[in-house]
Amino acid sequence: MTKISSSTWDAIVIGGGHNGLVCAAYLGKGGKRVLVLERRDVVGGAAVTEEFYPGFRNSVASYTVSLLQPKVIADLELERHGLRVVPRRINNFLPLPDGQYLLAGGGRTQAEVAKFSPRDAERLPEYERRLELFADVLRALALQAPPNVTDGGWLQALPQLWKAGRLGLQLQSLDAALKQELLDLFTVSAAEYLDRWFESAPIKALFGFDGIVGNYASPYAPGTAYVLLHHVFGQSNGVKGAWGHAIGGMGAITRAMARAAQEAGVEIRTGVGVAKVLVEQGRAVGVVTGNGEVLRGKAIVANVNPKLLYEQLLEPAVVPEATRERMRNWRCGSGTFRMNVALSRLPDFSVLPGHGDHLTAGIILAPSLDYMDRAYVDARQHGWSREPVVELLIPSTLDDSLASPGQHVASLFCQHVAPQLSGGRSWDDHREEVADLMIATVDTYAPGFAASVLGRQILSPLDLERTFGLIGGDIFHGALSLNQLFSARPMLGQADYRGAIPGLYLCFSGTHPGGGVTGAPGHNAARVVLSER
Repeated sequence: MTKISSSTWDAIVIGGGHNGLVCAAYLGKGGKRVLVLERRDVVGGAAVTEEFYPGFRNSVASYTVSLLQPKVIADLELERHGLRVVPRRINNFLPLPDGQYLLAGGGRTQAEVAKFSPRDAERLPEYERRLELFADVLRALALQAPPNVTDGGWLQALPQLWKAGRLGLQLQSLDAALKQELLDLFTVSAAEYLDRWFESAPIKALFGFDGIVGNYASPYAPGTAYVLLHHVFGQSNGVKGAWGHAIGGMGAITRAMARAAQEAGVEIRTGVGVAKVLVEQGRAVGVVTGNGEVLRGKAIVANVNPKLLYEQLLEPAVVPEATRERMRNWRCGSGTFRMNVALSRLPDFSVLPGHGDHLTAGIILAPSLDYMDRAYVDARQHGWSREPVVELLIPSTLDDSLASPGQHVASLFCQHVAPQLSGGRSWDDHREEVADLMIATVDTYAPGFAASVLGRQILSPLDLERTFGLIGGDIFHGALSLNQLFSARPMLGQADYRGAIPGLYLCFSGTHPGGGVTGAPGHNAARVVLSER
């Protein structure tokens, strides 16, 4: 029996992930009466902390902090609401099969690079300076809607867009060569861009890894240079490009966001999924929950993958054909296989034995761009790479709340696996096999790692889709490819966070500036809603 609510909300937010919570908090602070509906029993979306093995807690899906907007942290007073972020002591650790290694961060990157190439060490400061210039442009653009181009393509319009508005102000300091280089970063491969700078394979692997994170592609694929740039425009505790850890895991971020929203008067309901967006006379006016309750709102704000919104939550007849076609072609699937592992002890790496700051780093198990390329090709042919790319983090080296003394938790962020397996195969039938492979891969660098595993949580691309709504395991709600960026994210005409139907707004990671735990889409969407209401 359908139950119809007698009240009307100023805004109903579909999905209690971090962007939904940020949007709701800003709307609440703006004096709006806001309701957040979350399908799972806990808010946070993919940014949650859970006990995955008795006595062991970890960030389940998203796992590290850098892209979270400082303005969002300040505006919502997240630190007052319990958020505490500590830095990694070393940003990255790259162990190599030949017994060497490379450390990055902590003021030692240049000296480490010099071990492999004095020439590369000499060029490193200028490389970092230029990336920082370009990252500053992205940082400035992240908290504003991109130009809502409706005709042609946004890339063709970019030179004209550079001449106007805040984008033009950001680019005034760049000379013609730097503007060309920035444009190249949107189009060339990570490998091509890094080849312009460096000669040593380990250095290119260290930086090139960012070009394939959450990106089911070879580092030689056009467009991967932008994915590399996307991962370096963050900051942690005021340090640009640094990575940190939220004490208590990523769930500490979204718990703080939820507290901020509730303090602003927002109502949050968990265990309540949305089955349908209600449309009347061509306008989104409410939602129908999974148990049949009808809730009405003046603004409906979607924080789900755009394919889920337009293909499952809306009747096809109310979605414009151009949007339906765009969603048919919307590319999701980041080739991510995610694991959380309970450990009896810290791993011991052959190239750098014992404990040390390197164990607080993002540990990259992928010694070269060619290795990453072979992993991608193998995954395309086989379903997963037999020599996969793995990033290992051990957050318990920075946070003793996650495990008992002497024991530890590890996050394994694994590439490359096919988002969907071919030949009618299911990830349900191959999950354990691939998990064994990932553990064995770490064990080749840190012998005894497999024997130290007490328990594990496995999330294949299919698990990530079923649990968090990440279609094909796509952590970005849509690939960061050239045709899915900026004014084309999620499509031309909807880049300003207004959906295809009046009354419908978008705050998901499938909008500008893209994925990662940034809070930017939630911030930007709230500003649009508040400007109209």
